[in-house]
Amino acid sequence: MREFEALFSALAKSRFRGKFHLNGKDLQYLRDKGVPTILEHARDFIGKRLAPAFIPNDGKQTPYRGHPVFVGQHATACCCRGCLQKWHGIAAGHNLTAEEQEYVLSVLRRWLLLEIDRAGQE
Repeated sequence: MREFEALFSALAKSRFRGKFHLNGKDLQYLRDKGVPTILEHARDFIGKRLAPAFIPNDGKQTPYRGHPVFVGQHATACCCRGCLQKWHGIAAGHNLTAEEQEYVLSVLRRWLLLEIDRAGQE
């Protein structure tokens, strides 16, 4: 698992990862529900879509839109086990540990807070 400063610096250099930001609808949903509720959604998504050792549709299990967490997962390379391995050093082929799941949740939390800050500056 990577240190956040190095991770977010690397993500910022990626043209693909850098294009993901919350649109008005997702940002409003985040504001309406609040970060704690959205993070509970994220915890559920991680547990069901990312934590299993083998995911039948790995690499395609995370939609690109429809929820702030989905956008955040692509922005932070927490969208599939392949990206987790490449970007975060979390090997595929095993159930994510509680610590690894909390790490992913922390990455998403930081990204969501950065998006709130970014939207406030526009």
